[in-house]
Amino acid sequence: MPEPPQLAPLDMTDQLLYSELLPGANPHPTRVTLTGEPPQCMMKIKSKLKHYKKFLFVRDPFVRLISAFRDKILNYGDPFLDRHIFLILNQYGNLPYTVETKEQAIASGVSPTFHNFIQYLIDPKTTKPFDEHWRPMYQLCHPCLIQYDFIGHQETLQEDAEQLLKLLKLEKLKFPPAYENMTTQNSVSKWFKPVPREKRRKLYQLYKMDFKLFGYPKPVEFF
Repeated sequence: MPEPPQLAPLDMTDQLLYSELLPGANPHPTRVTLTGEPPQCMMKIKSKLKHYKKFLFVRDPFVRLISAFRDKILNYGDPFLDRHIFLILNQYGNLPYTVETKEQAIASGVSPTFHNFIQYLIDPKTTKPFDEHWRPMYQLCHPCLIQYDFIGHQETLQEDAEQLLKLLKLEKLKFPPAYENMTTQNSVSKWFKPVPREKRRKLYQLYKMDFKLFGYPKPVEFF
């Protein structure tokens, strides 16, 4: 995988800013999702990138995948993602029939396994860019293009949030406690146990930049 370009926000052309901030977007968009401004206001976007405080919270890439699977795939948690679930079931579920509706899948008691989900992600035929829930973070938030003032980690959320509030001079605010049902690092081995080693390696290659850019060690125990 090629390294992302090392550019300062104000050095980017408008076209590059579009292509990097909005991967897969229409090359001639009428609106910019980032700010809601029309294309002729790109300097306003660049000004915000220069003068606003910019922060980002990241998560262990594999833990994030497990969380996305649990929340969006396993229990049909988002109707907008049903098409991904049907594709995963029909392509990798080894079913004797084709699943076409959620009602059919639920009535049959079938849902994708985590292994099926990984098969879908590493399959070269899978459409990219991925859905935002499992797209690599560096492709969503572009840390090599945007100079973030603060990057926090989900694993140290409480401490990092306090540091961020200090940076923003909002010490009087209190960050709420972490969600108790959050997927933890300790559960990763259990989830990945059914996934063959070679597929784990391919998956790591997809998310390698997230591990490197955000300071997460390579999970050598999986390889």
